[in-house]
Amino acid sequence: MARKTRARKRRVRKGGFRPFRFLGKLLLAVLLLTLAWVLVYRFVPVPATSIMIRDWTNGTGVTRDWVGFDQISPNLPRAVIGAEDAKFCAHWGFDFEAIEKAMETNEAGGQMRGASTISQQTAKNAFLWPGRNMVRKGLEAYFTGLIEVVWGKRRIMEVYLNVAEFGVGVYGAEAASRHYFSKSAKDLTRTEAARLAAILPDPITRSASSPGPYTTRYAGNIERWIPIVDRDGQDSCLGI
Repeated sequence: MARKTRARKRRVRKGGFRPFRFLGKLLLAVLLLTLAWVLVYRFVPVPATSIMIRDWTNGTGVTRDWVGFDQISPNLPRAVIGAEDAKFCAHWGFDFEAIEKAMETNEAGGQMRGASTISQQTAKNAFLWPGRNMVRKGLEAYFTGLIEVVWGKRRIMEVYLNVAEFGVGVYGAEAASRHYFSKSAKDLTRTEAARLAAILPDPITRSASSPGPYTTRYAGNIERWIPIVDRDGQDSCLGI
């Protein structure tokens, strides 16, 4: 009788661990699938982003031409580094100093500002959807870490410049260059690259070819930053 009781207890104990084993296997499967996803995008163009899919479904249409990093003028990556992420080549996906400053500004009641790096924006665009909830932000941090390790900076910048939204239905540097300036992205001047970088925070209401007063001033600042990015080696991780 005692032996039967002990046997039943052992079966209960073994059965109790099954949900944990299942969750462990599920977590491992998710990790492997996301890693495979990131590895695939390391070598092939990102087929679509959630915002592109939104434009396709609502009938807006999408204009996009994927080009290699070498087919984009060095002026453009330097412009977006100067405008969006001056420490792009120095950080591992997150600019903690910028995050701290943004939190201080927001808590003090100042103008709301973000602190997303180019790596974070690339992770969001390539793998996720727009939003600010904690689940989305957590996944963004996870994918940011993965692409920093698996892709490297040059590939991150290449993907960013090919999937970023530059206007209504206009995605990527090549499509934007042809849309606004009727030329290839490899031929962008400093002024043109600065204007494209200036519209990134608000690509729906800003225009690179007919900029308003604010965009003109902002683009002028970015144009002055481009040679500084080059001189100070802020683009050193890109090999340009």
